Amino acid sequence: MTHFPQPHPQRRAPRVHLGGSIAALVMLEDGQRAKAKLQTVSVTGGLLRLGRSLGQGDFVEIAFQTQSGPVHGMAEMLTPVRAPSEGIMQPFRFIALGDDDHRTLRMVVDSVTDRSFQGIRSSQWAVPKSH
Repeated sequence: MTHFPQPHPQRRAPRVHLGGSIAALVMLEDGQRAKAKLQTVSVTGGLLRLGRSLGQGDFVEIAFQTQSGPVHGMAEMLTPVRAPSEGIMQPFRFIALGDDDHRTLRMVVDSVTDRSFQGIRSSQWAVPKSH
């Protein structure tokens, strides 16, 4: 079964900053391929560092390998940004992921976010009640 990630309207999905440590392959509709480095990822999308920008609105396939396994999904490319020392940074949003790919991605994001919040008591994040 296919999973269609939906962003939550009131809350951003947790992001994992990878710093370009994971290679990604982007396959365009015309069959061309582009190599990229995955900078950031979440269950709804991510940010790629590319040698050249792809068209905003292009539908692509993105594949990358994580410690929890491979992830392969369909995505829409969003507006690219030229970063002075880093080349082209281009965000994308997942539009379709297989159940196994979604599960793998969720495990990666959860494992990193769980580690970053160890030792912090939830009461520190409590929202004060308004009167």
